[in-house]
Amino acid sequence: MDVTELWTNIVVWLRNHAPVTAAALKPPAPLDLAELESELDVQLPADLREWWSCCGGTDTGVLADVLPPFYTPYSPRGALEAWRGHRELWAAKWERPACAYYAGSAGSSFHPAWIPIAGDGFSDELVVDLRPGPLHGCVLEWEQEAGHVDRPEWRGVSDMLAAVHRSLTEGSPAGHSHPTVTEDGRLDWQIR
Repeated sequence: MDVTELWTNIVVWLRNHAPVTAAALKPPAPLDLAELESELDVQLPADLREWWSCCGGTDTGVLADVLPPFYTPYSPRGALEAWRGHRELWAAKWERPACAYYAGSAGSSFHPAWIPIAGDGFSDELVVDLRPGPLHGCVLEWEQEAGHVDRPEWRGVSDMLAAVHRSLTEGSPAGHSHPTVTEDGRLDWQIR
């Protein structure tokens, strides 16, 4: 399945099984991705561009834990705002981040080539790693309090969405998380 089909199927599953989570998701808003790429000084991977063509994130402050273990997707505008926040917070290390050169490798300060795609509401985020190398485009989990990333969670946005779709439809784990639905109709990922 392509990214659009995966996202569509995830949203349909959410409407049928976790309607409160589904209701928090917004349709995509028009945004010039070329403008976004220009400010970020990167070229977005095709799977991220495609996802943002159909995923509008949520309203500011609204959490919808669609991505395991507890991440709410950002719209392109939300991603840009999060990236700008990191640029301000990490200004002293922005030009020379404490990170290895290649995508998927460790880092202990936020790297300008990490594009936030989802957040937990408390400054931890999933980021797409656009540093060079074979893992270019992989998805990392940025831990703000510890100030680091670990190994890649997925090889790209399409792999992430495929894992979420498989987990929702088959009940298999997505990474170290299993999907459950709360009594009030919210998707909740249980860490095991």
